[in-house]
Amino acid sequence: MKLFSDLKLKFESPDWSKNPEFGLIDTVLENHPELYGIVANDITSGHKETGFGRGDKPTVEQIARAAMYKEMKGLDYRELEYAQSDSRICANFIKLDERKPFSFSMFQQYISKITAESLDKFLVALNKIAISEGLEDVKKLRMDSTVVESNIKYPTNNNLVWDCIHESHRLLEHLAEECERLDWRDYRKAAKKVHFKINNTKGAEVRTELFRKQLITFTKCINQVSNIIKKKVNTVRGVILLDELKDMLLLMEWVYEIVHCKEILGEKVDNEDKLFSIYEMHTDIIVKGQRDIQFGHKVNLATGSGNLILDCDVLKGNPADTTLYQPTMDRIIERYGITPRDSSTDGGYASTANLDYAKDKGIINIVYNKVRGCLQNCCTSKNIETILKKWRSGMEAVISNLKRGFNLRRCNWKGWEHFQAKVYWSVIAYNFRVMTSLVIQQIQAV
Repeated sequence: MKLFSDLKLKFESPDWSKNPEFGLIDTVLENHPELYGIVANDITSGHKETGFGRGDKPTVEQIARAAMYKEMKGLDYRELEYAQSDSRICANFIKLDERKPFSFSMFQQYISKITAESLDKFLVALNKIAISEGLEDVKKLRMDSTVVESNIKYPTNNNLVWDCIHESHRLLEHLAEECERLDWRDYRKAAKKVHFKINNTKGAEVRTELFRKQLITFTKCINQVSNIIKKKVNTVRGVILLDELKDMLLLMEWVYEIVHCKEILGEKVDNEDKLFSIYEMHTDIIVKGQRDIQFGHKVNLATGSGNLILDCDVLKGNPADTTLYQPTMDRIIERYGITPRDSSTDGGYASTANLDYAKDKGIINIVYNKVRGCLQNCCTSKNIETILKKWRSGMEAVISNLKRGFNLRRCNWKGWEHFQAKVYWSVIAYNFRVMTSLVIQQIQAV
């Protein structure tokens, strides 16, 4: 039995040297258990104990660790469930303690409850730990904005109409299963044919006529849903489906107005009045200079000299970069209690108001990659200005690392709240990766 016991201990002991990132995260969490308290309220809120099922649930520590493991490895929830039994590192990192792996639905239930506000506080607390360990000094600051796309297909009026028709019929099919008698007509076959023709037609006059035909079918769908939502159902699922149909009706009417104004009347529709997806309604249209139009949300990031992301802001709409400089700087000074000595950004943040603001805050070297008109960089020497401009270009590498390393080009989490949470989880995971690199450099230097 001694051989068995010794071998069992070897298999249970993780080799952190081959997984330095998880070794660092484990060390940070062991030394700073207060980090769990930041997300604890989100995880435990609304939980009711029942007498059914397994009889236990993951602890706050296990949920937080599972979320970090999932993000660092780029896993989905089913892959996370499998990793618990497949990887000793995963089992030890999550601290399963020889219990059976938790299901993917269990982790999804609790991890999805952690809000962006809590993750923002977690990010600040983590950065303060890095500052106290000498990994960051906040003496230099650079910022840039990027776009994270929503998980939608390219929005067109034709696609919006078809999505409304398809989704309303899907709900009607489920409602028919709950009601004994539900008379409704399926318009999808005719609508799909017209949808295909519009996609393959370039002539303006022909497209207009096709849209007229499609909108007639769309009107029939709207009237059908409007009549059905007046019916009464006796099942819980039926009531839920009726509520979804009521919400769907509002979207259908909204889409009809947009398409009719644009495609039939030829009128321009303001971006504020447009809808880009009936599934991800929070999606914004982002136009940056001469680049391609993107659909998602602008994210403003600020890093220090250690490449740690010190501030992250997921924005609604498409605000100009000049309006983001002062709020970002205010948050960094307030949260970390340090005023940066140097500030370096690209030309999008350049303005006289921002330059004067930075001077009033006591920032010595204020550099914009490009300046306009009479605006000039404020530096103690030309050499420092050149150094800061070159250093600012490294922000592009930070954004690339964040997007490529943590699958953040397109966010596949549903809803505005979860969109923000996904961005913050990726930023936290990125910071852990950077901290690991900095600590390893110190270890190798000894």
